[in-house]
Amino acid sequence: MSDCLFCKIVAGEIPSKPVAQSERAYAFYDIAPQAPVHVLVVSKEHITSADEIASTHGGIIDDMVLLAQEVVELEGVRESGYRLVFNIGRDGQMTMPHLHMHVLGGRRMEWPPG
Repeated sequence: MSDCLFCKIVAGEIPSKPVAQSERAYAFYDIAPQAPVHVLVVSKEHITSADEIASTHGGIIDDMVLLAQEVVELEGVRESGYRLVFNIGRDGQMTMPHLHMHVLGGRRMEWPPG
């Protein structure tokens, strides 16, 4: 989509600080981190949200989770633990209508999140 911020980041039209990438996903540091490690893993294909995933998307979530595993290894938080979060819809606090997952770590996560 020509007006999607994440599509522009994936295309290299808007700068980002990369962490890792795969054939179908791209991981970069969040510009407003909520934890010492806060990386976004976005699909390279424009999909509005995890709620829009269909069988035709063939393994995109698998690919994103595998990339997140690479990220937590690179960031040194695999052993201590981390959180993977998909926000969906307005009530779910989704602010960018493009499939993405937050990788959060580097501190003990609160419950409920806050």
